Amino acid sequence: MTENYYTWHSPHTDRPFEMLVFGDRGFPLIFFPTSMGRYYESKDRGLIDAVSWFVDNGLVKIYCVDSADAWSWYNKQAAPYERARNHAAYDQLILQEVLPRAVAETGFNRVAVSGCSFGGYHAANFAFRYPEHVSYLFSLSGVFDMRFRMDHYYDDNLYFHNPVDYLPGNQHPDLWRMGIILGTAEKDITRRHNEELSGILTAKNISHWLDVRPNAVHDWPVWKDMFPHYLSLMK
Repeated sequence: MTENYYTWHSPHTDRPFEMLVFGDRGFPLIFFPTSMGRYYESKDRGLIDAVSWFVDNGLVKIYCVDSADAWSWYNKQAAPYERARNHAAYDQLILQEVLPRAVAETGFNRVAVSGCSFGGYHAANFAFRYPEHVSYLFSLSGVFDMRFRMDHYYDDNLYFHNPVDYLPGNQHPDLWRMGIILGTAEKDITRRHNEELSGILTAKNISHWLDVRPNAVHDWPVWKDMFPHYLSLMK
């Protein structure tokens, strides 16, 4: 499997940024790590090996990005407004630095986004904010409400990065053209979050699949089963 490492200084966050890219062709997929995870997490956990057939056969090219959680949503040393502001800067990094590279390198004009656990939040938030750029959303055990990270503080940056708040009023037509899968498990700590988001999508008549795996929990073995299954459904 082709593997390339990239690093640069991001003008949007004014911080170094790192990324691993797997594959040399195929539909571009941006993959977000779990809470405070790093760009190499999915490789180390065996998730990339689980989808190696899709990469080796040129069906997908996977961009494993670094996270910003340690200095955004999870940064208890920063004031709540700074946490949300730092996440907004990270969001622009993905939109204006990673996305253009992915589409330029692959020749596609849209991407897929995915992630496990807190990475599922990042994927969903990016997809729902920029549906004109996203064809597929695969959220694996995600959460979609950041208010629990904000110590009762609320502002516009939180609202516009909190899918359960802004999605009900989002009327972008490309939302109805996106392939959306919300993966969770019967005993998953995020199950209710996925059921809540599914309810919002259902109320808007947005087609999606709420995939609840029976007798399973919030863990990597489940995600390694989910991810190749979801990739197999791309058209």
